[in-house]
Amino acid sequence: MNATQTGILAGLILGLAATQGFTAFLVTFAVGIIGLVVGRVLDGELDLGDLFGKGRDK
Repeated sequence: MNATQTGILAGLILGLAATQGFTAFLVTFAVGIIGLVVGRVLDGELDLGDLFGKGRDK
């Protein structure tokens, strides 16, 4: 299991700790996306500098 899968799984599990209902769905979704992004960064598949306009090119 790579960091992307671990990140999204951890995010979804943490999101499930919220209360029940539509709010819980939104919290679970948001925390799952955060876990996915963190996992992709750890895997090296996503460079945050590219997202914020700070590329490695000089």
